[in-house]
Amino acid sequence: MRICVFCGASDGFDPAYVRTASDVGTMLAERGIGLVYGGGRVGCMGAVADAALAAGGEVIGVIPERLATREIAHTGLTTLHVVRSMHERKALMADNADAFLGLPGGFGTLEEIFEVVTWRQLGFHAKPCGLLDVDGYFASLLQFCDDAVTKGFVKQSDRDAVISGTDPGTLVDALVRAAENVPFPNGR
Repeated sequence: MRICVFCGASDGFDPAYVRTASDVGTMLAERGIGLVYGGGRVGCMGAVADAALAAGGEVIGVIPERLATREIAHTGLTTLHVVRSMHERKALMADNADAFLGLPGGFGTLEEIFEVVTWRQLGFHAKPCGLLDVDGYFASLLQFCDDAVTKGFVKQSDRDAVISGTDPGTLVDALVRAAENVPFPNGR
């Protein structure tokens, strides 16, 4: 089992963001769940990877050549893939994951999590997708998702596919349970 975590290459202003990223990394490793992520060693990305590694977990990073110096590629991972493009990065991350989890981050994080949500909606995969709402970070985004349903742009079943919560352990458990029900081996 592997979970792909999308999160910021920055720390954000609230220390809870980095602390939660570290907690998620530790938790995944302690539960024997591999981490797939964007390959950087800074910000929340670095925190989730470092914590998973420190707890003895498998960590697979995927980073485009162009960002390897900007996001400072993490060279201490179990596996680091340096790829040519963002498209290749996202496809390889998706191929190596059984579920997806969004933590606080910026436009890139939002684009990544909503791309896999869209792929699920269109039937390209059936892997579960989740958002960890750290200190209300995603509250307005989740409200937007609900509003998109009431305004007729998103089906309720597609909205329901975005699992959200405020407790990392409970949300990871929900993603694991959902991934176990994906109709093909390992969700991949």
